[in-house]
Amino acid sequence: MLSRVAERVFWMARYLERAESTARIANTFSQIRMDLPRGSELPWQTLLEIFGADANFYDLKRSASEHSVLHFMLARVGNPNSIRFSVTAARENARTAREVLPEEVWELVNELHLFTKEFAEKSVARRNRFDFLMQIVTRCQALSGLMMTTQTRDHAYRFITFGHLVERLDLNARVILAVSAAIDSREGANPAFDGLIWAGFLEALSALGTYKRSVGPMVEPDSALNFVIRNPDLPRSIVYCLNTIRMSLKSMKSSEKVITPIDQSLKSMYTFDAEEMSVETMHKFVSGVQSCAERLTNNATNNWFLPTSL
Repeated sequence: MLSRVAERVFWMARYLERAESTARIANTFSQIRMDLPRGSELPWQTLLEIFGADANFYDLKRSASEHSVLHFMLARVGNPNSIRFSVTAARENARTAREVLPEEVWELVNELHLFTKEFAEKSVARRNRFDFLMQIVTRCQALSGLMMTTQTRDHAYRFITFGHLVERLDLNARVILAVSAAIDSREGANPAFDGLIWAGFLEALSALGTYKRSVGPMVEPDSALNFVIRNPDLPRSIVYCLNTIRMSLKSMKSSEKVITPIDQSLKSMYTFDAEEMSVETMHKFVSGVQSCAERLTNNATNNWFLPTSL
């Protein structure tokens, strides 16, 4: 498989995962803001901090209001974390790697691009926001299901899986760090509402129902963290992402040079317990997960995506 094609399907998958995750998180964040009493809600800049987009946003000299933040995250073409940018980038990568993708995948990606181009700007306001974000989630899930059920289990499929899960790994870590920091920084907020915030976090990962069946009906912050970090059977947990990436890549040439960060992370992952950790220790641990995702991407770029010099 050509290195340029491998890189393009990898980034196609990452951008599709990013678009879906942005839609999920933006929708959940909007709902939580409306459900919580004044003083207990998280500020709108938390949404920017989750995606590491706060510096780019403030370069525009705008205040972090509901409309400006959501326009930046949904519709701004120049923001590499926006839904509009992510879908456009996914389409371009899919277009240049069509030879290794099922034909229906290209068609659905193109339809998603046209839909986003037409409705992103119109969906920043509350009136159309929910329907737009749910359409993004549904269309991205349809693409993921199509690739899972029709793609040959070849190197293209492995790089698609890798792209999806390394993006999920990175965003999970970002959400935990940003939400936890925002909760701790509030002045005079009622801790009784913290469980509602973490329940929203679980809902953004489609894990709330599973949590309630596996752990209990009431969401506790520490148990929610343990659930999304170390549950090996939850498709959106950090441990699941690490294990599945390792399984997907281990049969590939020079994979040991790429997956080293996974083995290092997994050694300590199963001993993680938020209930017995200080906030500082937990943040350090999750920052290590984010670093692992970055190292995985860099290792893959150096070993598989860059042309080999003769």
